[in-house]
Amino acid sequence: MRLFEYPDKVAAWERMINAYAQQKVEFGASGVAEKVAEIEALLKQKVAELDALANDAALAKAEPDDLETIRSLRPAGSRRIWTSLSEDFRERLEGSWLGRCSGCTLGSIVEGWTVERMEQWAEYLGDEYPLVDYWSQAEQPHNRKYQTSLREDFTPAKMDGVPTDDDLNYTLLGLMILEEYGTDFTTDELGEAWIKYLPFAFTAEGIALDNLRKGIPPMQAAEVDNCFLNWIGADIRSDPWGYAAPGWPEKAAEFAYRDAYVSHRRNGIYAAMFFSAAISAAFAVNDPVEALQIGLEEIPADCLLAREVRWALDMAPSIANYRDAAAAIEERYPQMGGAHAINNTVLTVWGLTVGGGDYTKVIGETVAMGKDNDCTAATAGSIWGAVYGKSAIPKHWYKNFNNKVHTFLYHQSTFAIDDVLDRFVVQAEKVMAGD
Repeated sequence: MRLFEYPDKVAAWERMINAYAQQKVEFGASGVAEKVAEIEALLKQKVAELDALANDAALAKAEPDDLETIRSLRPAGSRRIWTSLSEDFRERLEGSWLGRCSGCTLGSIVEGWTVERMEQWAEYLGDEYPLVDYWSQAEQPHNRKYQTSLREDFTPAKMDGVPTDDDLNYTLLGLMILEEYGTDFTTDELGEAWIKYLPFAFTAEGIALDNLRKGIPPMQAAEVDNCFLNWIGADIRSDPWGYAAPGWPEKAAEFAYRDAYVSHRRNGIYAAMFFSAAISAAFAVNDPVEALQIGLEEIPADCLLAREVRWALDMAPSIANYRDAAAAIEERYPQMGGAHAINNTVLTVWGLTVGGGDYTKVIGETVAMGKDNDCTAATAGSIWGAVYGKSAIPKHWYKNFNNKVHTFLYHQSTFAIDDVLDRFVVQAEKVMAGD
């Protein structure tokens, strides 16, 4: 059953307009530039009219954007499990961070690929599929990702440290925000940090960053010219908040809210709160699904994201592998953006349920499901690693990390993995102490 009946896409019109304009220039017609400018003005007007259409009032009431109302609509929940750090927290934290890094690295060079394209590439390479190790080769190995790491750096033969990826950069940026502004950081302060450290961003983050640079205040940066409010960007920033508030899902979700508000609204915010709470809970439970269920306790019970996560958990027994997952996603969410929060959250849930207690299967199947698969595998790896710890992750997933993570952040270069862990422990101790 489809969740939405989206209108037919209009993307073909852009190609047609450009083709007609170019053809008319080639045929010597006059007035082409003026006509194109007229079309652009009309399109801007219609987009503004589309954005101005009234939203459903009842749904808006069930999906508020302010934290106080969000909390009033939560189901009963755990809220806080730990009052002090457990003896095995550091080992679990290392498992979570390595799980995130390896899941992200596995998916990064096939980010957004279709299921069929990945199957064909694996067959061409002779790689076991779903993957049980990193891709043996990268397409276009000489090209760079995020202007830093070569694509071949994501393969075992060339890997020296965790290659650069925006998903991982946000985890490190979150740590720096906690260190510079304290655990009571505000969305305004977070906006300052974005301008200071982020050279570029994508979708909702890219729009918010551009708005911040134009002088729009952080509390309003998400609201100007942003058609990605429900996309995945805020939830890929969830991990630092779960790491800083382990065993305290309510606090982790609050941190995530302050972060997400700069770029997202409604279900985009809830996805960040859900995963931050789930990661926080994962340090204190022995089952990833239990962590997901606790994550649901920190978002409105009747919001779209909560409903779809419950649907995904109900469907999980019938999802045996990545092909089942991909087929179910295409049936329920046709035309939904490939980097949307909803469909990718569902895939993350299924990656964890399909993989069970096998880390390699969790990230291999999650990447194979497609969509924004570096993000989904990173989050699945983070939750799994927090539950089971570093010792449960096969060493080949991190043996070439060599204690370093590469970044594209301004004023930063390479982070040492052990130093990042030490710094997150310091932040977690502050949070536990109420500092």
